[in-house]
Amino acid sequence: MNHPADLEDAAGRRAAIVARIQAETGIDEAMITRLVDGFYDRVRADPLLGPVFAGRIDDWGPHLEQMRLFWSSVALMSGAYHGRPMPKHLPLPVDARHFDRWLELFEATARELCPPAAAGHFIERARRIAESLELGIAGANGVLLGRGQRYVRSTEAWSPPT
Repeated sequence: MNHPADLEDAAGRRAAIVARIQAETGIDEAMITRLVDGFYDRVRADPLLGPVFAGRIDDWGPHLEQMRLFWSSVALMSGAYHGRPMPKHLPLPVDARHFDRWLELFEATARELCPPAAAGHFIERARRIAESLELGIAGANGVLLGRGQRYVRSTEAWSPPT
């Protein structure tokens, strides 16, 4: 069982990590909100990614809130997000093309809305996330990727949006 003093120590360590990252990058919750909202505006309008999301998200408010918590945890190590992203992404009809477009839009949004140190911090993490999700989705579809390989769905299993 966790002792209250241990929990206080852990909370103090986490707060120190968040403060250090904020000081180094300038990232705060307001910046995360601008980035997430701006990025998903682009995603919804995108001819490749938009249909993937439109078929699964009716109410964007809760999704955007989860994404803000996720990016707070990823960028600031805040511990705000408690979900499991991989299982949610495994059934999606996506492959390397989608991840490349996701990164293209994310990187453009980060560079446009964030100072250089913050944009670099976000982009580095986004690239790791995309790689991890692509590996997971490939594996869930029976494809084991080697170093540098990309996952492309077979044309029978994938059709471009109309």
